[in-house]
Amino acid sequence: MASWEDVERIAAVLPDTDLKGPRRWTVHGTLFVWERPLRAKDLDELGDAAPAEPPVAFRVADEGEKEALLADEPDVFLTTSHFHGYPVVLARLDRLAVPELEELVQDAWLARAPKRLAREYLDRTE
Repeated sequence: MASWEDVERIAAVLPDTDLKGPRRWTVHGTLFVWERPLRAKDLDELGDAAPAEPPVAFRVADEGEKEALLADEPDVFLTTSHFHGYPVVLARLDRLAVPELEELVQDAWLARAPKRLAREYLDRTE
C-alpha cells in the first residue's frame, strides 16, 4: 500500500512542482495534493467510517470524476460537506496501491497545471 513517501516521490518528478509546507504540493503555485486532517465536523459526519489517519486530498478534473471515485471504491475514497461542490476527493492512503496513487497524483497535477505545461508534459511522457 501507498505511503506519504510515495506521494512525495511521485509529486517531485512532475514539472513546476513544489513542496509548500509538510505534505502540501503545488504546481505553478496551485495546490493539487495535500494531507487533509479531519476536523470535528468531518468526524461527526463520517462517524465510524472516518479513517484513523489523516487522508490525502486530491484535486480531480470535475465533480463527475469525484463521484465516480466515491462510487467505485467507497472503502478508499471519501468526502465531507466541506468539499461539497469542489472537485476534491479524499483517500485513505493506506488502502491505495502505489500504481493507483501514481495515477491520482498525476491526474491531480494535470487538473491544476497550466494548460501549456500539462500539454508539454503529456507530449514528453506519451
